[in-house]
Amino acid sequence: MPLIFAAMSHFVPVLTRSGGAEPAVHRLPLVLQAAGVAVVAVLAGWAPGWALHGALVAGLGAMGVFLAWAVRRGRASLGKPHPGLAWYLAALGCLALALVAIFVGLLWPAAYGALRRVHLHLNTLGFIGLTAIGTLHVLMPTVLGKPDPQAALRLRRQLPWALAGVACTALAGVLPWLSVPAALIIGGVLVHTLWGWWRTWGAALLLGDGAAASLFGAGLGLLTVVLAGGAHGLGWLPGRPAVGGFFVLFLLPLVSGALAQLLPVWRFPGPMSPARAAMRARLVRLGVLRAALFLAGGGLMLAGFEAAVALPAAGVLLFAAALGGALTAGGAGRA
Repeated sequence: MPLIFAAMSHFVPVLTRSGGAEPAVHRLPLVLQAAGVAVVAVLAGWAPGWALHGALVAGLGAMGVFLAWAVRRGRASLGKPHPGLAWYLAALGCLALALVAIFVGLLWPAAYGALRRVHLHLNTLGFIGLTAIGTLHVLMPTVLGKPDPQAALRLRRQLPWALAGVACTALAGVLPWLSVPAALIIGGVLVHTLWGWWRTWGAALLLGDGAAASLFGAGLGLLTVVLAGGAHGLGWLPGRPAVGGFFVLFLLPLVSGALAQLLPVWRFPGPMSPARAAMRARLVRLGVLRAALFLAGGGLMLAGFEAAVALPAAGVLLFAAALGGALTAGGAGRA
């Protein structure tokens, strides 16, 4: 949640052609981080159960403030806002429903199991998934330095389908047969996006930049996870491999690719500088290899080979080494 809200606070001004986010908005991810720490503490047995209620209230409050800010920026946009903003608003709506669902589940123990599944699906494919797809349409052209003429049209056409798929996924926890249309709808949105990128830029560009390769790999990974989720809904695949696959196949390449592009901008704001270019060069190096390790390891883990976790672990270590070197070099450059 802190990472996604920080990314949104960066992109909402871009999508609305407005100034940077106010300091109060930049502090909201810290509130969400504190709420997340409280949740982990309760689940680990380090804090009393009632702390979950406080975390939920804090999360809903921060989300409400952020949603109001994004809506206000959209209304004050110079011209019509980019359609990616609608994806962010839809993602925040899914987060609100997810938090309300689990809050009701805590107060109504008999319905907790079903509402927990609704909560999980609204979070993973609603909040995270919609945010990721909407951001990727904007971030990929930025990474490659080349426009995507069809991005806005794709976003407008895909959003109703994506919301329908998320709704089916959320309800699949209660009606398992809905996992089939959910997988087909969301999978179709992802195939449409990936094919659009391939047709616009081709393999040479998509795989020639470490950040772009990681983001493209995240799209492929999410497609695999969605199909695995459909199989799980039909009882063909246990849930634990699908959960692990969501992190390894999707979140790891997504986060590493996005940070490779965004961290240099955040660390060296303003016009392009040699220090920013050098930091980005360090972070994108071996990006194709990292994406391959995440996808291969995640695929093998879905197939039941738990020892394959060594592959994504190696990818994480490669990125950590690149990040450490980039931050060290960046600090030395500033000094």
